[in-house]
Amino acid sequence: MFKKILIANRGEIALRIIRTCKEMNIRTVAVYSTADKESLHVRFADEAVCIGPPQSRDSYLNIPRIIAAAEITNADAIHPGYGFLSENSKFSAICRQHGIKFIGATPEQIDAMGDKASAKATMKAAGVPTIPGSEGLLGSIEEAKKVALEIGYPVIIKATAGGGGKGMRIVWSEDEMEKALETAKTEAGAAFGNDGMYMEKFIEEPRHIEIQVAGDQYGKACHLSERDCSIQRRHQKLAEETPSPFMTDKLRQEMGDAAIKATLASNYEGVGTIEFLVDKHSKFFFMEMNTRIQVEHPVTEEVINYDLIKEQIKIAAGVPISGKNHFPTMHAIECRINAEDPYNDFRPSPGKITVLHQPGGHGVRVDSHIYAGYTIPPYYDSMIAKLITVAQTREEAIQTMERALSEFVIEGVKTTIPFHQQLMQDEDFRKGNYTTKFLETFKLK
Repeated sequence: MFKKILIANRGEIALRIIRTCKEMNIRTVAVYSTADKESLHVRFADEAVCIGPPQSRDSYLNIPRIIAAAEITNADAIHPGYGFLSENSKFSAICRQHGIKFIGATPEQIDAMGDKASAKATMKAAGVPTIPGSEGLLGSIEEAKKVALEIGYPVIIKATAGGGGKGMRIVWSEDEMEKALETAKTEAGAAFGNDGMYMEKFIEEPRHIEIQVAGDQYGKACHLSERDCSIQRRHQKLAEETPSPFMTDKLRQEMGDAAIKATLASNYEGVGTIEFLVDKHSKFFFMEMNTRIQVEHPVTEEVINYDLIKEQIKIAAGVPISGKNHFPTMHAIECRINAEDPYNDFRPSPGKITVLHQPGGHGVRVDSHIYAGYTIPPYYDSMIAKLITVAQTREEAIQTMERALSEFVIEGVKTTIPFHQQLMQDEDFRKGNYTTKFLETFKLK
């Protein structure tokens, strides 16, 4: 087992990893930018190293400084968390070159799954259902129009190196194609340094359902059931739950089997997620694989009593997995609490937290790095907490969430708590009647 792990991340997820490491008697090293000097992950780690100024490119994305921090503290492994360098194959490779274990996928696996076009080809070969679309990248506007006619409008064009909704456009007719493709390519080139595009059939009324998987170094894989991530705004998830209210036993079995095929086909090592789009007829299609821990992993942990960070560390250390699939025995919901103003188009609201009271009680979990007096910096993602409730039934989990949200007091900045309170009271949400388009018609009161 590792003696010391450097956490190449910040905030909530860094603190989450530190907690598990402490329980495993593994020493920890926090890295931080000057803007995060007062963050709790810095305070609770065994050691801390400043790696640069606030801008991510100069700190949390600065590979030489992170490797240097690992070397001067004698860390034998690096946990990248999510975001930042967690799916960067170059970083994974450099860790390997320096004899530091990257707690995540290998460079080859990240490259294979990170490029969406090659990932889709791998899934098709493995017999995993994929969305009809282009064979590889689009070479020209003429090819784009030809493929669209073959699979039928509407279609969606996507950046092969994309994420977070960037470089993505829905095209409803041929006369929209040229402008949409040009705009998406420009956006993708600016965001990812890669303007390669591919096309898929646009699935109407879709649900975004993902399967949590784990694979070890010995060719064994298992799944840990599903999460429904359909409540999202501009392709950014806001709330997640497991089990999905849309799911049947038959569909869960089929999707779980497909996720295992996908994991084995990529020779995957670590904890990851196979993401699917599911249409209203319960047909599911592979969308992408995330080769890292997910923001929403706590809902899975709560319903199967399973520490996914611990599993990541054990797999990286060469411990074989049991290979047993896991299914939810409870119901869990997660609300992402962001420092944003939901009444002002979710505009970011950084600043000093003057008053904080976090909820508690039976069935309530809060993953957060904030405290009264903490100043939320404007340089990073606006998520400041994750509120998770778990109960025997979905109805009880919603009731507990309503109670917990009413207790969650954050003053000094605007947060998305009012949005989540209204979401929990929404009739369609309570019935489980929602798709990824749900928030397009949801009105805040």
